[in-house]
Amino acid sequence: MELLQLQYFVTVARLEHVTEAAQSLHVTQSSLSRTIARLEEDLGVPLFDRNGRRLKLNEYGSRFLQRAERALFELTQGRQELQSLASLEPDTLELAVTAASALPNILRVFRQKRPDIRFHVQMLTTREMTDCLQRGEVDFCLSSPAFEAEEIETRIVYIDPLLVAVPKGHRLAERSVIGLAELKDECFVGVKKGYGTRDLADSVCSAEGFTPHYVYEGDEPSRLIQLVEAEIGIAFIPGTAQDVRGAVSYLQVDNGSLVREIALLWNKGRYLSPAACDFREVVTGYFAGLQ
Repeated sequence: MELLQLQYFVTVARLEHVTEAAQSLHVTQSSLSRTIARLEEDLGVPLFDRNGRRLKLNEYGSRFLQRAERALFELTQGRQELQSLASLEPDTLELAVTAASALPNILRVFRQKRPDIRFHVQMLTTREMTDCLQRGEVDFCLSSPAFEAEEIETRIVYIDPLLVAVPKGHRLAERSVIGLAELKDECFVGVKKGYGTRDLADSVCSAEGFTPHYVYEGDEPSRLIQLVEAEIGIAFIPGTAQDVRGAVSYLQVDNGSLVREIALLWNKGRYLSPAACDFREVVTGYFAGLQ
């Protein structure tokens, strides 16, 4: 069994398509197919059910995938640890977020502390984030809601209330506190289902007896304030994301359930470089300053 076989197998298993996997790996389809066939021959069992170029993991393949991902993960962590010991620290932090409102300020502080380190950030749903963490593909996730998963360390760093953002000319703009029931006939702008803030708001509103009517659903939380300013709809906005400079009023909700936990998460088995440890300190220090 060869390392290359494992790498090819994991890619095919995730994409379940020979053509797409070959393109991702920058190899020919025939070479990829031969490599997978040799792996199956070495193991003595088929790993996929085949339908043309479509492949679907069978029971053998599903069980072997868990082991293969773990083996590749450990080898990657070993390489990173040795590089760090040899003063060849990775120059890029891999980050994923569902709670992005505080990220610009956090990254600004981190840049001041470690200007030598770059970063790559992905905006993901909670499900996508869980998969990335478990596969060890990111150093840290900043998530709301927090969640528990095997091999994942979860640290709650902040309790953030959701506010209601309305344009300055709105009928409720002069209020400071409102009840949720007062919003049942309003038009909302929000992120898509699957993002923590959206799912929390929908759940709490449902408990109050209504379903918010969304006229806009997107995957860019930063765009919501602009839509509120344009009077397209009102929005649930995390307290950490409010911008008092715009033509928007932020109202508190008299419902103790409309708060979100912001958590920093990482894979317990992933090697954390000195830069990664510095980033963790910056995150916890930043939110401690907001208390």
